[in-house]
Amino acid sequence: TECEKVLKYGYTHLSAGELLRDERKNPDSQYGELIEKYIKEGKIVPVEITISLLKREMDQTMAANAQRNKFLIDGFPRNQDNLQGWNKTMDGKADVSFVLFFDCNNEICIERCLERGKSSGRSDDNRESLEKRIQTYLQSTKPIIDLYEEMGKVKKIDASKSVDEVFDEVVQIFDKEG
Repeated sequence: TECEKVLKYGYTHLSAGELLRDERKNPDSQYGELIEKYIKEGKIVPVEITISLLKREMDQTMAANAQRNKFLIDGFPRNQDNLQGWNKTMDGKADVSFVLFFDCNNEICIERCLERGKSSGRSDDNRESLEKRIQTYLQSTKPIIDLYEEMGKVKKIDASKSVDEVFDEVVQIFDKEG
């Protein structure tokens, strides 16, 4: 919801989840079935797949326009394996300026995703998958956010507020960080 609004700052928005869902729909993809299985079970897709999709999009974007070299990567890294894979593949090629952390309690998050599920067509927008995703987040993703916080790179936003209120906080961060 918020990521598309910050394009005015010169960022290209890349959603790891969207790239995975698009790849899953591609009949020529060797990873489609595997991606579907992981997504439906609320698990994290193997890092090699996700990074290859992100890197491909980044390379294509910069090949089309060398000035488009700032990326807002949504939903990645999600675990230690993702972080290690990113560092190994992108070391010297990309720098993480900061991490936007949209903090929201579990029930609000579930309700919003269930509402989104009424029109999204996403196989993981159901209570069972969402509860699994929250457990995965607590076990795997939160420690990555904590690590970035120790490095002073986390910009925390109270995402329980309205879309407009949240965006006001996002704008303040991007106005400062660029």
